[in-house]
Amino acid sequence: MLRPIDNWYIEKEEPLKSCLQSLRTIILRQDAPFTEAWKYSMPFFCIGGKMVCYLWVHKKMGLPYLGIVEGKAINHPDLIQEKRSRMKILLIDPAKNLPLRKIETILKETIALYTK
Repeated sequence: MLRPIDNWYIEKEEPLKSCLQSLRTIILRQDAPFTEAWKYSMPFFCIGGKMVCYLWVHKKMGLPYLGIVEGKAINHPDLIQEKRSRMKILLIDPAKNLPLRKIETILKETIALYTK
């Protein structure tokens, strides 16, 4: 039987499914002690039990995104705050190659917040 977190990825249509699964792999391959968690019916990634980032699909745009919990502390031009007070998101176009350097740069800055 699949866990809810695994089911969440499987239920997505292509190209969202592949994009989100690739983002999941990128996050878990970082040089950080990430653990996966199923919180608020979303896949979250934690360090030391603290929620660091999550994956979701933007309701209006239909694009997958990487959400950074403490996004307000990260100054990157591609992170979008919208109406969130604390979190910022990085929208991803699933029809294009993933911007790996950009994702890894944002993740490294984010990880630094939790591992100081």
